Amino acid sequence: MATAKRPTEVETVQCDICLAEIPASEAKSAEADEYVMHFCGLDCYDKWRRQSDEPKVSTDE
Repeated sequence: MATAKRPTEVETVQCDICLAEIPASEAKSAEADEYVMHFCGLDCYDKWRRQSDEPKVSTDE
């Protein structure tokens, strides 16, 4: 008796910039000591990097 193949559920993660759902196997990640961020591609990774490179402006004076 032949068994019918069932579609398998693919594990997904969310891009930390654009919030798109992407397969975990295709996600690019930037790892640090306490967290992992996922990006759907180089465009979102570059956007995150530019945001993190901007100097923080303090409003406390």
